[in-house]
Amino acid sequence: MSSLAENLIAQVLSAGALRAAPIPASDVVTSAAFRDMCADNRCGMYGKCWVCPPAVGEIDDLMARIRTYDMGVLYQTVGELEDSFDIEGMIESKRIHSELSQRIEGMLRETFPGDYLHLSAGGCKLCERCAILDDKPCRFPDRAISSLEAYGIDVYQTTSKTPLRYINGQNTVTYFGLILYHE
Repeated sequence: MSSLAENLIAQVLSAGALRAAPIPASDVVTSAAFRDMCADNRCGMYGKCWVCPPAVGEIDDLMARIRTYDMGVLYQTVGELEDSFDIEGMIESKRIHSELSQRIEGMLRETFPGDYLHLSAGGCKLCERCAILDDKPCRFPDRAISSLEAYGIDVYQTTSKTPLRYINGQNTVTYFGLILYHE
């Protein structure tokens, strides 16, 4: 593992991720079918956020962008739930993961030596109401983070190429983020 990967993993873990692992960008599994889930509006953000589809860009262009990077660091958080129907626990765990992703983004902007692409779970949660809904530009384009699925990433298959687990036990919810970079 390169010193850059080791440094990124250390930063991600110190920011609060439960686990992190290096992954070659070529091992990131993509499929346009994951954009279809976005278009089906399963998370409720389709057309409601600048970094979600369709505003984020064409799926083929985004998947091609992933391939321009050499390496990545995949990170995860795991939230405990009361039971499998604990929607409030899932929402709280997602909030915690989003805050973690923003801490990581801040660290990357301050210390990372080159170009990178940072993706995370779900849509951007920086603003209570995204400016796209008012036909205005993004208020924080340098801090907004797109979702893995918006870029067509198959998180389950991608995770299987690392030591991280997609499913982390009964009554848990797992969220992922990915930082792609040039070696």
